[in-house]
Amino acid sequence: MDDWNLPWTGGCRCGKLRFEISAPPLITMACHCTGCQKMSASAYSLSMAIPDGGFRVTEGEPVIGGLHDPRLHHRHCDHCKSWVFTEIEPGMGFTNVRPSMLDDFAWFEPFLESYTSEALPWAKTGAKHSFAEFPGMDDYGPLVAEFAEKGPRPGR
Repeated sequence: MDDWNLPWTGGCRCGKLRFEISAPPLITMACHCTGCQKMSASAYSLSMAIPDGGFRVTEGEPVIGGLHDPRLHHRHCDHCKSWVFTEIEPGMGFTNVRPSMLDDFAWFEPFLESYTSEALPWAKTGAKHSFAEFPGMDDYGPLVAEFAEKGPRPGR
């Protein structure tokens, strides 16, 4: 696990909201659902699940945007409105961070893609695993284990 070259830093487009990641992602993903298409203004959203304690905001104060749901907290920069991260139901154990907000994200590639049932026909990610919706809860353990062994790394 020492090949991650941590910590990583990142921030929103304008730089007023900054963060640090000190733990490797559990998995990297692309989501093709129409909600993510609208939120990202793209064919899909990208994310990486960072374990609790491995992500912290270092500058600025994020605000809730997107869905205003008690289970999902889409966090944005209040100034430039960049979608920086999402907290999912308290106690899920991770924060989904938008990898394009990292200062260096050229290494990123999605290991799995979800909601391919709603994907635009031309939108391809090359993800190793694809799911018509979200993977089942029983699927995550093996996926996370495989990602830990074979997932993309900075500098590789």
